[in-house]
This record gives sequence, structure tokens and C-alpha cells, in this order.
Amino acid sequence: MDGKRKIRFGRVVSNSMDKTVVVAVETPKRHPLYKKTIRRVVKYKAHDEKNKCGLGDLVKIIETRPVSRHKRWRVAEIITKGEVVKIQPEEIT
Repeated sequence: MDGKRKIRFGRVVSNSMDKTVVVAVETPKRHPLYKKTIRRVVKYKAHDEKNKCGLGDLVKIIETRPVSRHKRWRVAEIITKGEVVKIQPEEIT
């Protein structure tokens, strides 16, 4: 069964929930008529047991049994840590 599970690579776009991260997976696809490359972005909610993922991390997610209503994926590994700078509203002006 383990060989049939789907694997995706994507970036963490949200980690504000407990033990859950939102991973944006981008897949390029060519338009059949116009031959232009279109970026398709799908967001998956993935289970992160130890809350190790941060914003901007490149992660590998793997398909698993349903963990909750929306979670069908889990974080297999963190490939690279993201470098996202958090800016406070006071610092902009």
C-alpha cells in the first residue's frame, strides 16, 4: 500500500493552526491549444504533529488516511527552511 500513496512538494503558506499547515503545491501545465504554460496552485491542509513547519518552508507531503474533515495529507519531511521576514505595521511607515 505504501507504494501507491501520492507525494507532493510545496511551500507552507500558513501555520497558524495547531498541528496543521497549509501547503501550496504549484504544478505547471501547458494549454492544449495555445501552448502557454499555466501555473496551477492547489492548497492542501497537512498534518504536522510536532508543529515544526514554518512559513515559507519547502516540504514533502504524503497522502494518508483522513485525520480530520479537511486533512488527508501529512508532512513527511521538511526539505528546506523558509526565510520569511515578519514585518510589523509600525515598521512600514
